[in-house]
Order: sequence, then structure tokens, then C-alpha cells
Amino acid sequence: MNSEFDIIRHYFSRAPRHALLGVGDDAALVACSPGKNLAISTDTLVAGRHFFPDVAPDKLGYKALAVNLSDMAAMGAMPRWVTLSLTLTEALAQNDDWLKGFASGFFALADLYQVELIGGDTTGGPLNIGVQIIGEIPAGKALKRSGAVPGDDIWISGELGNAAMGLAYLQQRLVLTAEEASPCLRALHAPVPRVRLGQRMLTLAHSAIDVSDGLVADLGHILARSDVSAVINFEKIPCSSTLKNKLSLEHANRQLVIDCLLAGGDDYELCMTAPESKREAIVQLAQELGVPLSCIGKIVTGSGLTILTATGNPLTVERKGHDHFPAR
Repeated sequence: MNSEFDIIRHYFSRAPRHALLGVGDDAALVACSPGKNLAISTDTLVAGRHFFPDVAPDKLGYKALAVNLSDMAAMGAMPRWVTLSLTLTEALAQNDDWLKGFASGFFALADLYQVELIGGDTTGGPLNIGVQIIGEIPAGKALKRSGAVPGDDIWISGELGNAAMGLAYLQQRLVLTAEEASPCLRALHAPVPRVRLGQRMLTLAHSAIDVSDGLVADLGHILARSDVSAVINFEKIPCSSTLKNKLSLEHANRQLVIDCLLAGGDDYELCMTAPESKREAIVQLAQELGVPLSCIGKIVTGSGLTILTATGNPLTVERKGHDHFPAR
């Protein structure tokens, strides 16, 4: 039988590397590097709301950390430390295979980005995962949502919409072949946090956000915080060939696919604004890092977001993005 302390000791305790004091005490002790600010973010994943309860535990462990690393990427921060709070059902607390799988996925990503688990909590109840991440960033240099200015280009990393299509496929709302579904499910379960890109954009971008709730919603946060407007070109939003093929006018699920692209969320790509003068440097950075970067529009004066079709007509957006407590 695993007790709370057995679980911590067997699966989540490691010798401190970057911390002065890590797992096993009432609090962790860390020292911030000279000339750096701390960037701190928290995410909660709830079974049945953020993930299917039967998802593979290694995938769940990976994603629980990946979504927090994405927050660090959006600020341009270097992730350093993380805490983990696990609420486990009695069955999962006694399931060694599940615990090993979860820890394996979590630590595989932690080791890749040299992030140290320094504490947390373990308790019983419906499956919930809470992760707090702490990073370092040069003092006063963080990328914020409030920095966009008229004239900025709007950039997107990677592709949007695949994760949302993967979810729609699992929910049987969208038919995909096995070949089409594979990259969509990979995007859903194993997003790639753009940590290095975010750090390199510190000297190039005015603002940034990670696309977790959908492009319309998350770009909207930049616009609101910066008190500006934006015009983007629908045709320039980066997406997979599968998604693009399903955007044809005759496709039965065209509106669903549009929603996946604009408002599906779970992409964990970066949406950034930067001055035109940095355009060549950003293109070179994309080539250097091997990360596709697409310029999809401009920041302008005013308020709100306009999405233009290939013919120059405004696109009506029915769904804005994910909200846990939507207005009624």
C-alpha cells in the first residue's frame, strides 16, 4: 500500500540540483541569480475537463509540465523550478504503473529543460494536477501582453488547430484517417513548449502570449492589455495540410475546422508582436532554430480584432475561444 509519503519518496524525490533545499521539507529554498526577476505561473489540470481520465499517464505527466513551460516561453523566461500538487483517487494512489508512467513523462520533459521539482503536495480526491513553475528573466526585460504598438507585425510559431482537431476526433465530432489523426493527437498530448524561441525574442518582440485558449481569445488579451486593434489575414494563419484540406467550402465540417483553427486552443504556440524593423532578424531566427514563424497581420489603432478572408472581406467569428466560466 502506498501512503502519501511513499508516493513522494518513491516517485517524486530527487537530490537538489539548482535549489538550496528541495522536496521533503516544509518549503523549498532557492536563490535567484543576480540581475534576474522571477517569473511565476500556475496551471491546474482537472480530469474530465482538461484531459480524458483514461489518458496514458506518461502523456499526462508530460503535458502537465509542458503547459507551464509554455507560460515561461511566452514571457521569455528561463524555467528553473517547479512544484507539483497531485490529487489522486485511491485507486491511482495504489497503482504503481500509473505513478511510474506519470513521473516518467513529467521528468522526461523536466530533464530536457533542466527544470527541478522542488516540492508540492499529494492528497486524495478526484484526479487533479496543479503545477507551479518558477523561472528567471533579465530584470525588466520580460515579454508582456501589454507591449504591442500600432505598426507591429503579428507572428505565430508552428501551426494552429491540430490539437483541437485531435480533441474533436476523440470526441467523435470529426472524422479523420489514422494518418490524419496521428499528428493531431501528438499536438494534443505532447505540445512542444517554445522556450528557446521565447528567450531569443526578448530583444525582438514587443509583446507575446502562448496560444492556450485559441488565437482569437489569446491575441484578444494582447489587444485589450495594449489598448490596440489588429487586422489579420485568415489565409496566412499557419496550419497543417490536413486542416487546410478540410477548409474547402464543400466540406461538411468546415465551420468546426475553422473553430479549431481560430478558437480551439491547446496549441501552446507563441503569438508575438514585433516592429517591422525586426522582420528580417525574426526570419533568420526561425531558420536558426528550425521553428516555423508566420507573419499573419498587423497591430493597428482602435479596438477589437478583424480577420480578413482572401477576398478582403471580414470573417465572422462565431466562437471566440475557451473560457471556463463563459458569460451567460
